[in-house]
Amino acid sequence: MGVDWGKVRIGVAACNAGTTLSYPVETVQAGAQELQRIAALAAEYEPGAIYVGLPLTLSGERQQAAKFVMDKAEALAALVSPLPVRLIDERMSTASASRSLSGAGHRAKQQRRMIDQAAAVEILQRAIEWEARTSSLAGEPVGEGEAS
Repeated sequence: MGVDWGKVRIGVAACNAGTTLSYPVETVQAGAQELQRIAALAAEYEPGAIYVGLPLTLSGERQQAAKFVMDKAEALAALVSPLPVRLIDERMSTASASRSLSGAGHRAKQQRRMIDQAAAVEILQRAIEWEARTSSLAGEPVGEGEAS
């Protein structure tokens, strides 16, 4: 399962076991019930791992946005344990999702409703491709590599 965590909306994507294609699932509204909703989606879709996009700067640094996502990912990991929750570099995922939506004929106003799910698809797709190449989980486990 892929998650693009924003302060207003959270995009969620999934893929079927044994496949290499991810698809959009839902946009969760950020707020008091966000963690419970994502945990419920994880229970429904039964993923092998949850990949949360980590918003690094273009130079690869972790700043305020990354800290926000890391805190959310840790809280999610506590809810869904022992399911692995992993952080994956999401640089350019929203830009790539926007290009894909534009290429599919969606205007900017239409994209706002779909962009978070499309970014989650991009995040999950990166993880799937990594796993196919390396036979190991992509990203880093939540709680590791927190040096700024």
